[in-house]
Amino acid sequence: MRPVLPPWSGTLAAKAAAFITVMCCALAALLGVLVHVQVTNQTVGQARDQALQRLTQATERYEAGDTLRRDTGVDPPELPGELRDLAVAGDRGTMVAEREGRPTMWAAGPVDGERALAVAVDYSQQARTIEGLDRAILWSSGLAIGATLLVGAFAVTRVTRRLHTTALVARRISAGDLDARVNDPRTGLRMGLRTGLRRDPRTNPRTDPPTDLRAGPRTKAGPQDEVAAVAAALDSMAASLQGKLLAEQRFTADVAHELRTPLTGLHAAAELLPPGRPTELVRDRVAALRTLTEDLLEISRLDTGRERVELDTEQLGPLAERAVRAAGNGTEVRVVRDVAVETDRRRLERVLGNLVANAHKHGRGPVVLTVDGPVVTVRDHGDGFPEYLVAHGPQRFRTEGGTRGHGLGLTIARGQAEVLGARLEFANAPEGGAVATLKLAAE
Repeated sequence: MRPVLPPWSGTLAAKAAAFITVMCCALAALLGVLVHVQVTNQTVGQARDQALQRLTQATERYEAGDTLRRDTGVDPPELPGELRDLAVAGDRGTMVAEREGRPTMWAAGPVDGERALAVAVDYSQQARTIEGLDRAILWSSGLAIGATLLVGAFAVTRVTRRLHTTALVARRISAGDLDARVNDPRTGLRMGLRTGLRRDPRTNPRTDPPTDLRAGPRTKAGPQDEVAAVAAALDSMAASLQGKLLAEQRFTADVAHELRTPLTGLHAAAELLPPGRPTELVRDRVAALRTLTEDLLEISRLDTGRERVELDTEQLGPLAERAVRAAGNGTEVRVVRDVAVETDRRRLERVLGNLVANAHKHGRGPVVLTVDGPVVTVRDHGDGFPEYLVAHGPQRFRTEGGTRGHGLGLTIARGQAEVLGARLEFANAPEGGAVATLKLAAE
């Protein structure tokens, strides 16, 4: 089974730190081994040459019958066996071994047949030199790895911070904030709106017209890296998307406004028609067209953020009962726990009325509206919401199952809920039926 890694191990910073650490350790080990081998070979070579030179001098003294020095002897007991065997065999050689607890460079050669003449040279200084070199290599490697990690972490953190900012802006755009921009200073052209719009979830004030799509001022910047290119592409995409959406909103609002006048005249003319089935059909279609036009106007106002709430303190239970009575479709109201909320009564009744009407139109009875504190749920016992609606929310002009309607009721309900600062969620009950949950802020 694959081991379960912590979440932070998947980040780019962690991967970069691990890569830098591994590469620094490998490079430090390679350089350390090379330096150690080179210096050790040089040090051992110098000590071997010194020992062999003294062995030559000792051999001459021995053959001349002179007294040998204190560190020279024939078949000394401390002489390593391997070196003794080499000397007895008629060859000269050197070897590093311990003598009286101290490292010693031995040199031995043959004398008098099967005897060995040996010279012991103190090797302590050279051994300390190599040990000190190894310690220096370890310390310098550790410092180099630490410094490289700090510099690398700083550089990678700057990149990941910019990537995180870009991802955050992308999520804000996906959530509907089309004014969000990255504005990375490394881009040659800083894109973005000058309006600086920021919507309050309760009042949605917009102080500037949301139609200025001009690019910001050009700034001096160096060559773009990949992160800057992504940021610039995201800003350009957001600006293009916002322009298209604003154009669509203006088109919808203009069409709805233009339709109101002829529809008013058509409605007045329909009222003058003589009674009969054709007249009823005309009046019904005119009423449906007027309702659609009013819904489109309401959606355009919600999209442009021009709606403003008129807050007041209301008891949620009685307000829900009034909304159900106004809908007039026999919905059961259950008040588990009543609570006072600060809200816009007209907008909240609009939200609840749309939810109840949708439950009766697209679901099956009984339809139950439940008030439990600041949470209101509307549930029917039909086939439930479509999967796309649960996953992505309501979509305009999309309905399922061939039912009548334009798919605007839930869209308006969600828009009005956002104006109120509430959260509207859609789900399906495990035992069947659609459940719409409205979460308000209690007083």
